Amino acid sequence: MDLGEFRRRCEEIVAAVCDVYVGDRDVVEKTLASCLCNGNVLFEDYPGLGKTLLAKAFAKVIGAEYRRIQFTPDLLPADIVGTKVWKGDRFELVKGPIFTHVLLADEINRSPPKTQAALLEAMEERQVTIEGETFRLEEPFFVIATQNPIEQEGTYPLPEAQLDRFLIRMSPGYPRDVEEEMEILRRRIAWRKDDPTEDVEPVVSLSEFREMQRVVEGVYVDDSVLRYIAELVRATRRHEMVEIGSSPRGGLALLKLSRALACMDGRDFVIPDDVKRVAKEALAHRIILDVEYAVEGVRAEKVVEDVLKEVEVPKKVKP
Repeated sequence: MDLGEFRRRCEEIVAAVCDVYVGDRDVVEKTLASCLCNGNVLFEDYPGLGKTLLAKAFAKVIGAEYRRIQFTPDLLPADIVGTKVWKGDRFELVKGPIFTHVLLADEINRSPPKTQAALLEAMEERQVTIEGETFRLEEPFFVIATQNPIEQEGTYPLPEAQLDRFLIRMSPGYPRDVEEEMEILRRRIAWRKDDPTEDVEPVVSLSEFREMQRVVEGVYVDDSVLRYIAELVRATRRHEMVEIGSSPRGGLALLKLSRALACMDGRDFVIPDDVKRVAKEALAHRIILDVEYAVEGVRAEKVVEDVLKEVEVPKKVKP
């Protein structure tokens, strides 16, 4: 697949999702960039903003098998990964919903840490271990999770180790204006039902999507851009408001996402603007603020904004 075809396919995917989801196109494009890297996505925002709708529509558009888990306080790890059951004269594996391509983890913070931890191995290594036996997950595999950041009753905040395994965290946000709010109402009238994703058709096959992922791996990244990424990540650790800065996994996230964005723009090389475009979404959730600043309501995104201003942008990038 050449870059022209790649870009056309990406535009078709984004357009198909936007036919269902009314909101910021940039969020859809960054979701696609993350999935092209086989990365896990966390949507964190207030209730009723279309987080689950966006996740379901995206999974169907890329032609992948997907399963949805509604996380609840009584959900057990075996309900996610599966278990072995005695049948006749031997134990047989009963696979859980994690054996899919796209796992929609709805309201992931409603389950206790033990259940959340059942996803850790799959999110990082694309495999699960059940009673001592390891099973590989079919490629592509990634988790698209949603959570409500304001409701505390009956929820269990995601631990930092699990947050770090999400390639990107985004907030869809409220509709930008009255016209966008009205468009949501118009589409509901046209659909004649609450869930339009039932009628969404794939615009690419699973094999085509795998090929698109391979194209991203061939994008060139100059040493000057690699240095820029490394300095951004290191600057988050020196910031006065920060207790713990981004892990090296944050730098890898910037590398992967910037390569995907370059490809989506029709380029086979990364420029600094690709890195800057996803810096907040890739780094903010990996930063732990000092308590005094967290109590004052300072957000980690402010730290990323500061380091973007502080770190010098490469002047020349060799294509």
